[in-house]
Amino acid sequence: MPFEPPAELAALSLAELAEAVSARRLPAVETWTPARTGESHMRIAADGTWFHQGGRITRPAMVRAFSSLLTRGADGQHWLVTPTEKLAIAVDDAAFIATDMDVRHDDAGRPVIAFRLNTDDVVITGPDHPLHVRGTADVPAYYLAVRHGTEARLNRSTYGQLIDHALTLSEPDALAVESQGARFGLLPA
Repeated sequence: MPFEPPAELAALSLAELAEAVSARRLPAVETWTPARTGESHMRIAADGTWFHQGGRITRPAMVRAFSSLLTRGADGQHWLVTPTEKLAIAVDDAAFIATDMDVRHDDAGRPVIAFRLNTDDVVITGPDHPLHVRGTADVPAYYLAVRHGTEARLNRSTYGQLIDHALTLSEPDALAVESQGARFGLLPA
């Protein structure tokens, strides 16, 4: 059965967002201990484009499948993990790109920030998926923890959405947002 992309974030209720998160049944890569390691000959470019042996992977379903097998070690190395092997994959910046965001409020009135990734995953920012900033005040870069040590970098329009939201909440010199009870500063250190 072909993959049906989910509706735009703005069209989803908070319950539908939660359902989109739980509907993505991911392999239990954290429980696998493959004996064999090697090289995948794959690379994820800074813009989120996937390559294998120099050629672009053009099938979104393949990218989506491979992305579900990604982990990142403490040393920053990304891996594609299967039950039988662990293959190194080169990642220029972040494994994912956040392409859209939306802000909702839970039953307690707390803000909930959801991000759509280039793989159609939905990630809800909070203690388990924190936002952090790198770069400088002139050229900041915003990242979202995804899973197994991997991250998504916010693309320009999503970064703009985040800053617009933050400006409705705080002064520019104390820029921050909240999601699921956690507060995230948006100014580079």
